[in-house]
Amino acid sequence: MATGIPKSHLARKSTLPTSPRSEQPCLVYDGKRSDQSILDASPVDFASLWGDTSSANRLYYGDNSQVLTSLLHDPDVHGKVRLIYIDPPYATNSVFQSRSQTDAYSDLLAGSHYIEFLRERLVLLRELLAEDGSIYVHLDENMAFHIKIIMDEIFGRSNFRNWITRKKCNPKNYTRKTYGNISDFILFYTKTDDYVWHRPVEGWTPERAMKEYSYSEGVTGRRYKKVPIHAPGVRNGNTGKSWRGMRPPPGKHWQYTPQKLDEFEARGEIYWSPNGNPRRKVYLDESEGIPVQDIWLDYRDAHNQNIEITGYPTEKNPNLLARIIEASSNSGDLVLDCFCGSGTLLSVASGLNRRWIGVDNSLEAIQTTLRRFALGTQPMGDFVSARNGNGAKSTQNATLSLFDLTDISKLESESSKHIPITNFTFLSEETLAPKLFSTLKEWKTNTGQTKGDLFLKEQPAKYVARTKVKRSQRKHKTKSRR
Repeated sequence: MATGIPKSHLARKSTLPTSPRSEQPCLVYDGKRSDQSILDASPVDFASLWGDTSSANRLYYGDNSQVLTSLLHDPDVHGKVRLIYIDPPYATNSVFQSRSQTDAYSDLLAGSHYIEFLRERLVLLRELLAEDGSIYVHLDENMAFHIKIIMDEIFGRSNFRNWITRKKCNPKNYTRKTYGNISDFILFYTKTDDYVWHRPVEGWTPERAMKEYSYSEGVTGRRYKKVPIHAPGVRNGNTGKSWRGMRPPPGKHWQYTPQKLDEFEARGEIYWSPNGNPRRKVYLDESEGIPVQDIWLDYRDAHNQNIEITGYPTEKNPNLLARIIEASSNSGDLVLDCFCGSGTLLSVASGLNRRWIGVDNSLEAIQTTLRRFALGTQPMGDFVSARNGNGAKSTQNATLSLFDLTDISKLESESSKHIPITNFTFLSEETLAPKLFSTLKEWKTNTGQTKGDLFLKEQPAKYVARTKVKRSQRKHKTKSRR
């Protein structure tokens, strides 16, 4: 692969075409609102239905635009979110159902309506994100390229980090004349150049280690590989000077200063070829692993009968979310998913000792998340019915109710090891709250919570933002922060 030379090192700079640094491609369409008008929207109150309002973890049932607007006025959240991951609708013009054939959510927006829908939420998410925070947006080929331009506008092109390609499923045997569609994409941006980052690595297998580190030191027995000590580009500083009577190859420079190269030589870490070409020895036992690149092949979604899922139609692989959480946040940090679906990010975040906020406007999604919190996941497929008297599995396809512990207890499943997630506050738009009373009563009963631990009121109390400011003051405060 060719490596470009920075234009600052070219001799004929005056012949280069130039463009204004402020020039930024953008999408123009009818209905595109200004950032200010989005941020000036009035917040709404939410009913606190369950849990302790002092909990850092929150699950919201309602429009995520209204939730995000309200969170702008919460000093514990505004500018404090370390990591955002969202898996929004993909503009597929479809309605998706759960494993029980219940409508989970509609994905009917398209074109400029879809772009503005997501853009408004990205503007709000930018304000909630910490200065050293990161955001990952999961999309497919329908709108990923449009939203890349939108995210360049909102977060700045300089804060774009990766376009991650994920293998989402097994190969497809298409009958139509196209290549198999087995990938989707994750756009990774940060708010600034100074962001939390723990480089993920994959562990060495014996076979790969032997192939990559193919040499062994006779005295120590340490395995190593040989790497060049020069890099493309001419430099006029120390790395462009002679070392041991040699200059870098034409058009290149030393990767290290002559002083640093002398230190390597003193430690026996320079290999000299028979024709006098120096290379650095890099040892296997000093490597943490193989740095993860931007093509992810090992995090497919539900694809066989030997895994456990919730059955929500857009459920993502929990190991995918674990990689993102561990790479871009620290223990105790706040993470947010405002299209939380089956609650995968929230569940994984709890296990990794992160605080979390989840939002969804689908009743099926909220019920799936609560079920996951209470009972974990279940084996995929239609074979989850109880065995009959002869020990054989029933051919009847059992659709499990929301909290059917009788059926659940009969499953030979890793879910039996699940520890219920109960340390969160549940909030809802007031008009939607009545839909949740029966669900929450089942939740409380089947998770074994005591009256002293949690509360559930027939008439929900309004959730008061921790700013404790009057509605008339909120608009002023939002402006003063920008």
